[in-house]
Amino acid sequence: MRERILQQLATIEKERGVRIVYACESGSRAWGFASPDSDYDVRFV
Repeated sequence: MRERILQQLATIEKERGVRIVYACESGSRAWGFASPDSDYDVRFV
């Protein structure tokens, strides 16, 4: 999943003409409360 997320961030940079300087996982996975069907939440600057 890590590689898929990194690819998506690269796509966002290219399509939007921006540079992502920092990205982190947020939500239930970051807090250790993920369930089997939890999604992946990523915030970035």
